[in-house]
Amino acid sequence: MRGASRASFAALSEQLAEANITSVAAATRLGNELFAVAGLFDTEHMLRRALSDPGKPAAEKGAVAAALLHGKVAGRTEALVVAAAESRWASPGDLADAIEQIAIEAMVLGGDAAGTLDDLEDELFRFGRVVAAQPELRAALASPAPVQVKQELVGALLDGKVTPVTLTLVNQLVAHPRGRQLNEALDLAAQAAARRRQQLIAVVRSAVELSPEQRGRLAAALAASYGHQVHLNVVIDPAVVGGISVQIGDELIDGTAASRLAEVRRKLAG
Repeated sequence: MRGASRASFAALSEQLAEANITSVAAATRLGNELFAVAGLFDTEHMLRRALSDPGKPAAEKGAVAAALLHGKVAGRTEALVVAAAESRWASPGDLADAIEQIAIEAMVLGGDAAGTLDDLEDELFRFGRVVAAQPELRAALASPAPVQVKQELVGALLDGKVTPVTLTLVNQLVAHPRGRQLNEALDLAAQAAARRRQQLIAVVRSAVELSPEQRGRLAAALAASYGHQVHLNVVIDPAVVGGISVQIGDELIDGTAASRLAEVRRKLAG
């Protein structure tokens, strides 16, 4: 998001935080309803454009949103969507994007309330890697098949193996792909969980599993370097000949033998 959209989204996030949601049920309901609103905005283009039109008075747009949702969703959901409609957005798409992101953050609040925030982050990350590594599964979850069919597939894979909040969030991301690959959406949700814990996510690639002591030393070194707690997501990658690579956001710290060999080959070729 850019400019006005970034400021509007920050205000919505603050409003969500001020709601002080500490119930799993309340957070889950809010997340589910916001996902439904984002889906509505994706399909009803005229409505989305009308509610994000900077030329219309904020109060008028808020009244339209309130009339649309009143009595159909929880009060918190209505208040957040009305606030979103009254805000300024750089593009109509940013309005739907913001509602979706707030929906994800609401689900994360549910994981926090349940005391399973660590599990939520890990489960989203790991399932994202499974989806990324299995083209047939990715294609099945992105197919035009009915949403219920795809959610039954998710249930067969995850039910009883992940926390209820994780399963609910994955089902919502499957129901509302919004033009993205599922693994990309799962990564976005995992990052939201990490932000809730005020941690950075480091994706560590290694040819072998790291011992608890190695994980602890690496996490401590990264925390000292970034001034933030860092959560490690370790990916076992046979292509890593030796050493490890660490990706935090857009920054890559690559100490693998494979990368050094590739650099030598480039120099020889030159």
